[in-house]
Amino acid sequence: MSDSSSVKSWTFKTITWLLAIGCFYLVYTKIVEAGARSELGPLEYLVDFFAGVEWWLWLGLMIPYSIFFFLVDAHATWRVIRWFNVPTIKYTDILPIRGSSYILSMVNEQVGKGAMSLYLLRRHNVPGWEALSSMIFMALTEIYQLLFFSAIGVLLYNQLVVEASSQLPLDVILPVVFIVALAYIPIHLLYFSRKLLPSSTLRDKPILSAFNRARPSQYLLLLLFKAPNLIMAVVVYTQALDLFGVEQVNFGQMLAFLPVIFLSAALPLPFHAGALLLWTVLFPEYPEVGAFSLVMHTFFVLFNALLGVFFLPKANRELFGTQADDPTSTTASSQQAANQK
Repeated sequence: MSDSSSVKSWTFKTITWLLAIGCFYLVYTKIVEAGARSELGPLEYLVDFFAGVEWWLWLGLMIPYSIFFFLVDAHATWRVIRWFNVPTIKYTDILPIRGSSYILSMVNEQVGKGAMSLYLLRRHNVPGWEALSSMIFMALTEIYQLLFFSAIGVLLYNQLVVEASSQLPLDVILPVVFIVALAYIPIHLLYFSRKLLPSSTLRDKPILSAFNRARPSQYLLLLLFKAPNLIMAVVVYTQALDLFGVEQVNFGQMLAFLPVIFLSAALPLPFHAGALLLWTVLFPEYPEVGAFSLVMHTFFVLFNALLGVFFLPKANRELFGTQADDPTSTTASSQQAANQK
């Protein structure tokens, strides 16, 4: 790595850690204020908050949800790989590498995507950039899925959004974001169908190959394939808050705000500090939800990693073993021809 790249990397890490520390500090000050109103210190306030949790019921909620999420996520990944990379791949082939990628995602989400790309390269001769293109296609569709469900929540429960806009004008910010995202859709589809800027060569980059080959129906199908995870998340988080004693947060608020919180979790901040702060901004009357979100996220990540450990031996054989003659392995050209039929 060159000196300039090293400096940029350290600068980026320093900035993200400082922002994360700032987010944690703001959440801490809100907990201090809430504790002071109850004549409790911040630690006593949090201990009192967690003491009333029915942990066994919470585990009974979170474990099935985590397994459900994994199965749905693996299914969506399988569909995308079948469309753009390996038309003959089986769903059971995806489970080990998708599960194992959760271990790497604890370090960095991009590393997890890299493991998926490496698997497609070694087992199915899919060029790395084309495999990564499929992962980017999934990521973009997931962003739109979150925006779509949040828009439904805001439309159905607009009064709740107005009430939650005491610290940020969410009733203005969210509709603007939805409108901008909606306006981009026809531009995106026209560009990659070569009807807009036909002389542009940017779309021909291998990293954008999935977008060139994707049909509009496939965007919609992928959104539908991943939708059960978000719907289940809204239900689970609503029920989990009730178990933590925060009974006033209802399904409507979760539907409007949880997708936005998940989007903020995608920010490159340690410990998903952006989501942690956003919880307290959206629910200012309950600053302890910041600690709640940290517990929920930590369990979810660790349990998914545990699922990955279960699949790790098979994934290692797939990635680092001798590549066997696999009838599902196809060249990039035959994959593209199969997809175009």
